Amino acid sequence: MAWTLRIAKRAEKELRKIPAKDRKRIATALAAMRLDPFGGDIVRLENQPASWRRRVGSYRIFFDLYPDQSLVDILRIARRTSTTY
Repeated sequence: MAWTLRIAKRAEKELRKIPAKDRKRIATALAAMRLDPFGGDIVRLENQPASWRRRVGSYRIFFDLYPDQSLVDILRIARRTSTTY
């Protein structure tokens, strides 16, 4: 079953600023999320029932999952640094 991927404007803007090599890896991860959003290195965020993050190298994709609608909302794409969290 294919999931609908909806990317927020903020995430699109952040994606454009990422170097091409990393952007390609993230695009591959996003394509995989269309087929199985529960695959890869994902963790549910604490105290937020629909919010998750997926690790792609030094970047994190923050997203919300709505299984009843087969919808994945991509909220942010951020580089993980010592001050990210």
